[in-house]
Amino acid sequence: MNIGIYIYDNAEVLDFSGPFEVFSTASRLSCPENLFNVFLIAENREPVHARGNFLITPHYSISDHPAIDVLIVSGGVHTGEIKKPHIIEWVASTAESATSVASVCTGAFLLAEAGLLSGRTVTTHWEDIEDLRASYPALTVLTAQRWVDQGKLVTSGGISAGIDMSLHLVSKLASMELAQKTARQMEYDWNDNNAD
Repeated sequence: MNIGIYIYDNAEVLDFSGPFEVFSTASRLSCPENLFNVFLIAENREPVHARGNFLITPHYSISDHPAIDVLIVSGGVHTGEIKKPHIIEWVASTAESATSVASVCTGAFLLAEAGLLSGRTVTTHWEDIEDLRASYPALTVLTAQRWVDQGKLVTSGGISAGIDMSLHLVSKLASMELAQKTARQMEYDWNDNNAD
């Protein structure tokens, strides 16, 4: 199962590295091994300067990645990304064929801009909740939620909440047992506080 995580300049580091760690660890622990193939995607293959000038090289660009089963859009300083029509079109078209689509933190703004969240219940980083409500009034934006599962579409709160959401996705896509084993292997206290 291909897990594609979209990153961009000023993406929050834990927004993509947290889910990457969850799915790569779950894959190592799965039987048979390698249940998940997780990779990073960016606008092009140039190094991405994430928050704090964390330099990361994506595995693929939006024009050369494999088929994606689960698309995860990271958050961070998203304001430039939502103004790129070709990125928003890519998010929308990739979401069509994906089995699951998720956002971490302000990645929800990209999903909303792509028209994927209209009429849905969602969440984002606590600091951006009012902005998300004002920018996309068709959304019901919840506070104090680690993640919100709306079937194919799952949104999470900020930064570390993406780890909780990713463990939830492992439980949906594989099993609760694998999600719990993954959290234990990571020595992570999984916060199972969500809304459906």
